[in-house]
Amino acid sequence: MFDRQKKGERAVLVLPHSRGGSDAAERAEEFVELVKSAGAEVLVTIPARIDVPNPRYYIGTGKTEEVAEAVRALGADLVLVDHLLTPVQERNLEKALSTRVVDRAGLILDIFAQRARSHEGKMEVELAQLKHLATRLVRGWTHLDAQRGGAIGNRGPGETQLETDRRLLAERVKMLSKRLEKVQTQRTQQRRARLRNTVPRVALVGYTNAGKSTLFNTLTQGEVYAADQLFATLDPTVRKLDDLSCGPAVLADTVGFIRELPHDLVAAFRGTLAEARDADLLLHVSDAADEERERLHEVVDQVLEEIDAGDVPQLHVMNKIDLTGTEPRIVRNGEGVPQQVWLSAHTGAGLDLLRQALGEVLGGDRVQSELRLPLSAGRLHARLRAAGAIAEEAVDEEGWRLRIDAPRSVLAPLAGGQGGEIELLRGLLGTPDEIV
Repeated sequence: MFDRQKKGERAVLVLPHSRGGSDAAERAEEFVELVKSAGAEVLVTIPARIDVPNPRYYIGTGKTEEVAEAVRALGADLVLVDHLLTPVQERNLEKALSTRVVDRAGLILDIFAQRARSHEGKMEVELAQLKHLATRLVRGWTHLDAQRGGAIGNRGPGETQLETDRRLLAERVKMLSKRLEKVQTQRTQQRRARLRNTVPRVALVGYTNAGKSTLFNTLTQGEVYAADQLFATLDPTVRKLDDLSCGPAVLADTVGFIRELPHDLVAAFRGTLAEARDADLLLHVSDAADEERERLHEVVDQVLEEIDAGDVPQLHVMNKIDLTGTEPRIVRNGEGVPQQVWLSAHTGAGLDLLRQALGEVLGGDRVQSELRLPLSAGRLHARLRAAGAIAEEAVDEEGWRLRIDAPRSVLAPLAGGQGGEIELLRGLLGTPDEIV
C-alpha cells in the first residue's frame, strides 16, 4: 500500500523557526540529514520565521508564494516542511503549491518504511502510516465525488471514493493491530523467560546517530547494521553480553530517538520500545563531539517518559571521544557509583571501562546469597521460584536451602508482609527500614 519510488526525489525544504530560536541552525542541519536519509535531493532550503502560525498554511501567505516560485523555477517534486502540519494545513499548501507536501512526521514515517527489515517492524511502520494517513484522505479525491451504480435500482449516488478508502483503511488497521498483538505477546513471553533466568537486562538508548549500533556490535561481536545516518537501526536486536564481573547480561539495541517523534510511531513501535521499558539498566549513549548533547539528553529523557521508562536507572556513555581527543574514563558520583563512561566504540578505547562500570552497577543491584526457609514457608518458596530468583536449591527435613541470585528490584516486592521467613528475606536485602 505504501510502495516508494526507487528513484530519488527533488525537494524544496521549508524550515520554520521562532524569533530568537537558539537551536534553529541545529534543527535545520538535522532536517537536511533526515531528507538525505529518505533518499531525496535537496534543491534549496527556505527559512520561515513563525511568530504566530498561520491557521491556513502554518507559514505566512508571502512565504507560501516564495515557496511556490521556488517549486516552479526548480522543478521540484515535493515540498518538505520541518514541522508537524495539521491535515488542513497540508491540504491547503498542496493546493497553493501545486505539488506534494510532506511534514516532519510523514518524512520520519517514510524513512522508517525504508529501514524496517523484520516482519514485525514492517507491520509497525505500516500501522503508524495508516493512522497518519487516516486524517489526510481528503486529498486528491475531489474528482471522484461518488461511485455510481450502473444497474436498474442502483442509479443514485453510491459510496464516495473517500468513504471507500476510509472503510478499507479501517479494516487494514484492525487486521494489523490483531497481528501485532500476537507478535507482541510472543515478545512478552520471551522477556519473561529472560526474567526467570535472572539475567540482567540492559538496553541501549540515545539520540539517533549517536553510535548505539556500533557500540552494540563492538560489545557483542554482533552484526547489526551501523552507518553514519539517522535511523540506521529500527528492529530490536538482543544479544548475550559476557565478560562482566556480575556475570552474563542481555544487551538490546533499540531505535534512536529524535525531536517530535510521531506519536503514532511511538505507539506502534511497542515491540522495540518495550526493551527499554522492561530493562534493568539503560545505557544512554551520547555523541561526545556534539556541542548540543545536553539538549539532546532532554529529548531522549522526554521520549523515555512517554514510553514509561523514565524511572529505569541510566548509565551515560559518552561515545566518539576519538573526535574530541578526550581520554577514556569513568565518572562517579559522591558514593562512588559509576555515572558516565567516556569511550570510543569505533576505536575500542574505553570499552574495558564500560564493562567494569556495568559489572559494578549491575552487581551492586543484584542479591547473591544463601537463604534457609522452613517447610512452612511454601508460599514464599513458590513466589521466589516464580520470580526466577532461585539459582540452586536442596531440601531436607528442616526445609529448603536456597542460593538466591536475582536483581534487588525482583526480590523487594516479595519482602512485604509478616512472618519469620519474610524477615529472613529482608535480611538479604538490608534492614527492614530499607524495604519499601
